[in-house]
Amino acid sequence: MIEVEETLWRQGTRTQRCFSLRAQVRNRCCSQPLQRVITDFGADVAFRQAAKKLQEHYGFTLSVERIRQIVEGHAQTMYEVQVLNEDWPSEPGVPWVVAQTDGGMVPIVTPDPAQADQRRGKTLAWKEAKLCLAHAIGSATPCYGGTLQGGVEGAGSALFDCARRAGFGTNTRAHGVGDGASWIADQIEEKFAQQGQFLVDFYHACDYLSAAAKVCSPEPKLWLNTQKARLKANQHEAVLTALALHVEPDTVADTDAPVRAAQRYFSNRRHQLDYQGAREQGLPIGSGEIESAHRYVVQQRLKRPGAWWKIEQAEAMLALRLNRVNEQWESYWQDVIKQTA
Repeated sequence: MIEVEETLWRQGTRTQRCFSLRAQVRNRCCSQPLQRVITDFGADVAFRQAAKKLQEHYGFTLSVERIRQIVEGHAQTMYEVQVLNEDWPSEPGVPWVVAQTDGGMVPIVTPDPAQADQRRGKTLAWKEAKLCLAHAIGSATPCYGGTLQGGVEGAGSALFDCARRAGFGTNTRAHGVGDGASWIADQIEEKFAQQGQFLVDFYHACDYLSAAAKVCSPEPKLWLNTQKARLKANQHEAVLTALALHVEPDTVADTDAPVRAAQRYFSNRRHQLDYQGAREQGLPIGSGEIESAHRYVVQQRLKRPGAWWKIEQAEAMLALRLNRVNEQWESYWQDVIKQTA
């Protein structure tokens, strides 16, 4: 066992508990305070780095494999205890909830079960981690969710759960913003019904216009600014007319036809371009929040150079990252203490 010397110290009116961990490891057992420290390190950095931090801050060594087992064990428990609230609300709720979801790729390794040595015959691939967030208008504290194996339906359920935690109720409007992927708009409609609306991310839409501008005008910057102003004023038909004047012939391949691509994109999303209405309501027209969240929730830990995950391990580590960002860390460890008391 690791001996734990518990001391109390005061800072102002606060009493906090400190743990001095002595480097006397027997029988490969670790105390709860030590497991918490290790999981804290392993949630943010590679397991090898976590071992170095343990040595630096507490003066003793555990193997990288032992650290991995502890971190992934708690991550798996966090994943298993997740419960999504998919019940329709009965309370009025807040007026508006912003709901965003998006996908990002995570490196996944699949071992060959026929090989005794799992390092042989493994398959490396990328799988999309779907991350969600929701918050009431004016709130700076989003609620997060996500899934790797749940697919589109799982992402929709996680998004609805986020919205419920953010205050979605019977009188709440859900404002979804995304990059135009059909599955995002479909899940907003399916989960929030008449109380939901979807808006194509303005900056993603402008990427299509930017590519088309080089074909449509000798002054592409001026042409692009004109179309942006039209989009914000809900004059998307005028944008489509401007594109139609320069659309490439059918003989030109799609990969070489940016005007045709933009025309198709906006034609298929006419009902998802109410930028003027969103701005009048003080609602976001971009999905930068979820794109940024992918970097600090998912990629920071799951997309490190040289890291490959089994799908189950990646799902569990995502749950660990979500536990941290949702500020459920303390309650998790209090539950661990209660269950083992």
